[in-house]
Amino acid sequence: MSQSINKSPVISKHEDERLSLKPYVYGYIISLVLTATAYLSVRHHAASTTVLVGLVVILALTQFIVQVFYFLHLGKETKPRWKLYIFFLMVSIVLIIVFGSIWIINNLNSRMTIPQQIQYLNSQDGL
Repeated sequence: MSQSINKSPVISKHEDERLSLKPYVYGYIISLVLTATAYLSVRHHAASTTVLVGLVVILALTQFIVQVFYFLHLGKETKPRWKLYIFFLMVSIVLIIVFGSIWIINNLNSRMTIPQQIQYLNSQDGL
């Protein structure tokens, strides 16, 4: 009495998607298109400065989302979503550091006295 034992590893649907190169290729192509669009729009002065800044910010946020889903595979995991929670914690910490730094720099700039401002402007003439 011989039983055939299947010794192949069990691969779930989620693991099978990770082993595929398709998501990486799609993400790479989309990232290249977004980067080229931002570069070419700035290089050829396609619009006013305000519109260009807005366009580049929108393209950067879109590329950020593409990279999160195609390369980090966030949102595709089963419960509990620890990677997603840690990711949002990391984004929160980065935002606190960036906006806190801007707030501190702006506060220090507004507290400069007039002689300090004149001295700073005179020291920048050589640049």
